[in-house]
Amino acid sequence: MELLELTRENTQINPALSAHLCDRIERDFIKRWNGPWGGRSLVHGRDPGPNSVRLNGNDYLNLTGRPEIVQAQSEALRSDTEFVIQSGSFLLETHPVRAFEKKMANWIGKDDGVLCQSGYAANMGLLQCIADAQTPVYMDMLAHTSLWEGARRAEAPVHPFRHNDVDHLRRLIAKHGGGLVVVDSVYSTTGAMAPLVDLVDVAEAGGCMILVDESHSLGTHGPGGAGLCVALGLSHRVHFVTASLAKAFAGRAGFFNIPTGLRNYILSTSHHNIFSSCLLPHEVAGLSTTLDVVQGCDVERERLHRISRQMRESFSELGYPVHQGTEQIIALEGGTEPDTLVLRDHLESRDVFGAVFCAPATARNRTMVRLTLSSALTDAELDHVAHVAREIAPLVKPWEWPLARRARSARVQIPAQVQAS
Repeated sequence: MELLELTRENTQINPALSAHLCDRIERDFIKRWNGPWGGRSLVHGRDPGPNSVRLNGNDYLNLTGRPEIVQAQSEALRSDTEFVIQSGSFLLETHPVRAFEKKMANWIGKDDGVLCQSGYAANMGLLQCIADAQTPVYMDMLAHTSLWEGARRAEAPVHPFRHNDVDHLRRLIAKHGGGLVVVDSVYSTTGAMAPLVDLVDVAEAGGCMILVDESHSLGTHGPGGAGLCVALGLSHRVHFVTASLAKAFAGRAGFFNIPTGLRNYILSTSHHNIFSSCLLPHEVAGLSTTLDVVQGCDVERERLHRISRQMRESFSELGYPVHQGTEQIIALEGGTEPDTLVLRDHLESRDVFGAVFCAPATARNRTMVRLTLSSALTDAELDHVAHVAREIAPLVKPWEWPLARRARSARVQIPAQVQAS
């Protein structure tokens, strides 16, 4: 009860919180902390040591610290001493942000775009502008939280469809009419790839616009890393592409494309842009150079895809149910929070560090350790992860996890590329 006592009684420094808030903290958090979590954090475990294998970041192409990116940032810091910090709504066409926005848009086959403070802001700000109470929004059940929040901010009626279930989407559109279909290209919790061609076909047939969040495929998929929409020849059929630039770009920003004719409407309507300051010059300079670097990372992309297949095969052969995804994000879905806590501790005690995803990032009983791969992983590090997975398998019994049981009961067919040795 120590945490609750701090909220109620530490009044020498902070005024007392309301009784209602304290009761809510007790109900929604303290009981969880002291119960399933056993009085310690589920998401914060050990500190990684110098020999640890870090699988808890999103720098898929290993761009952090690249000399050319650091140089671009350093030069901007030295030269842009008279920069005016202001709302993005005030930026003129001559501002460096505009050059980057057009550069990004051209890369993904579009004519214009908007740079935001984060991927969350991009999704919120865009949905607020393109949906309203008369716009049915058809949302994949696993779409990122920022997309759900954007639809809620727009006060749009949301109709969730089963994950990657095109037929379910078709039936919902037939019932509720044309609107906006919202999906991720690669899903951030499981590494599952959306059936984008079929989704676009259904959206078009139903008179819907479509928004694709490419946060986990921009930079890692497609020619020059331009994403899955470009790779599949869908750019001219997808209305809006959004992305966090905190993944393969290893930066801190977000982006979405818009038709040039919508620019002034967006700048005058989107709250993320009106009420937040623009990015700083060194951030924009770094992102622009990062785009150049990303386009030349074919070797890194090829290695990332190769080791993704390799690691998935290793986990699958050991009985870990990883069939729900195919890409560089591997979910070890222990199910309950206590079981995932045990899994996390076994991995970290053997110097393998993933990221724990629990409610609200997942459903309450679909807690997981998410492993994200990078092109920089060495063969020795990959061998170590595979060795640890084999060593702890009898301890965590992945074949008994709820996901594995559901797969057996549904007779899920594991993809051939995962079965291959």
